[in-house]
Amino acid sequence: MATLDWIVIAIFAILLIGIIVWVFRQKQSSSGDYFLAGRDATWIAIGASIFASNIGSEHLIGLAGAGASSGMAMAHWEIQGWMILILGWVFVPFYSRSMVTTMPEFLERRYNKESRSILSVISLISYVLTKVAVTVYAGGLVFQQVFGIETMWGIDFFWISAIGLVLLTALYTVVGGMKSVLYTSVLQTPILLLGSIIILVLGLKELGGWDEMIRITSAVPVNEHGDSMANLIRSNRDSEFPWLGVFIGSAVIGFWYWCTDQFIVQRVLSGKDETQARRGTVFGAYLKLTPVFLFMIPGMIAFALHQKTGTFLPMLENGLPNADAAFPTLVAKLLPAGVKGLVVCGILAALMSSLASLFNSSAMLFTIDFYKKFRPTATEKKLLHVGRIATIVIVILGILWIPVMRQIGDVLYTYLQDVQSVLAPGIAAAFLLGILSTKPTPKGGMWGMISGFIVGVLRLGAKVLYTTLAGHDGYTDVKLWAAETDVHNIFYTLFYDVNWLFFSGGMLIFSMIVVMVVSRFTESAPAAQLVGLTFGSATDEQKAATRASWGVWDVAHSAIIIGITVVFYIYFW
Repeated sequence: MATLDWIVIAIFAILLIGIIVWVFRQKQSSSGDYFLAGRDATWIAIGASIFASNIGSEHLIGLAGAGASSGMAMAHWEIQGWMILILGWVFVPFYSRSMVTTMPEFLERRYNKESRSILSVISLISYVLTKVAVTVYAGGLVFQQVFGIETMWGIDFFWISAIGLVLLTALYTVVGGMKSVLYTSVLQTPILLLGSIIILVLGLKELGGWDEMIRITSAVPVNEHGDSMANLIRSNRDSEFPWLGVFIGSAVIGFWYWCTDQFIVQRVLSGKDETQARRGTVFGAYLKLTPVFLFMIPGMIAFALHQKTGTFLPMLENGLPNADAAFPTLVAKLLPAGVKGLVVCGILAALMSSLASLFNSSAMLFTIDFYKKFRPTATEKKLLHVGRIATIVIVILGILWIPVMRQIGDVLYTYLQDVQSVLAPGIAAAFLLGILSTKPTPKGGMWGMISGFIVGVLRLGAKVLYTTLAGHDGYTDVKLWAAETDVHNIFYTLFYDVNWLFFSGGMLIFSMIVVMVVSRFTESAPAAQLVGLTFGSATDEQKAATRASWGVWDVAHSAIIIGITVVFYIYFW
């Protein structure tokens, strides 16, 4: 890092502090002000926050790492701008007219209070074990690679950078709440985009151009069915990314994440009105079309450079190149002075924005769905205080989980998607059926979520169990261990051997069946409870208000986003 780089970082820090000070001076007298920015956000702030919250270290490290290890396979999850449009066009009207502040609260309105508690617990656990821990772990890793420092003051620099990142982000999140998240995102998003574009351009220049990257990656087979790293659509016999399974699994995970996850939807709930919320999702959808080119393609470039030189990427102890180090290695080796500082600011922006959103969403879930539920008479001042304490607790829990993440490490993005693939289906089933029809009953929706969560835990447990057993016997391939030790029981076949993407789709169908079967034999919710919460129960006034909230601008830009997605699939098919 040259002096010019530090100057650029200092300027970024001054601008960030300026925004935080401005936010702190704004009046925050209620939990609504703190968690939802007073429901006064415009479409630019909402869209930028959706993108900046989504683009965390799992992209800087994990998505680039996936590109360096498996090529285009993970692009299906990233070219999902169209999925954000579902949030804006289908779900925003129901969320807006219900005036809920959390997704669990919406489930309580639609089903019952038990459904609210179940979703709150699942969400909080998943945030700590996946999103918070993954972001902090990868943040420490990326700064260790970029700065090239192994230890400082006798302490592993990984821990200094990881914990420093957490404390800095927690400080402005605790102080400013959702307004800090929204308005710092307006600064952070363009810096992140600019820095990543520079990486892409300089990487292609170093390699010899786009065609050279395609040539090298097309020559690397990824299975025995003729597919290469450059193939987006792979044989349905591929063990990891069969094309049908990818379409099913990415749709299930994407629907849950973009349309029902508090982490994302909270940005939409902060909108000034239904129009601003929807247009925020359209803007966010445009931005979501970029990560494939900003992070995955650079990962493939790093792999291609390693293929040409044999020394570009650092090596793991097993003798293989470290795919998760692809993006920070590009930063460290290719960028000139000043530009490196700008890209480091972009990385810092991505990490801080994603973490800030996680902290704020987690604190809101605890404060609104647990504390306020058991202390309904708590004052707004008390809720603000509890929200800030909850943020600090989430920070501590995330840090405590980092050592486990250091053991997992390898290809981070795949790990995250694997965990989400078993958390998503039950929740997705409850939300999807809940707004489509008035027939799902409170107990039907509740048991659909519970059954989905139980099956998901069994899947994760089977993965840990069989991987551990195989490791104890000296095998690196679990299926080879199973074949040679005659482990071919129903539990192994169903909960481990089935491809994770097909399993996710099967879980969604199973959860939906549970919702419908239980609903057949249980009492329906009162008609008054459902008004405005399902398609069939919306009043004429509510439908008219929704229709008045969009126009030609919204339709045209939504069509453009879908068109770009189609062109992408045609090109990379």
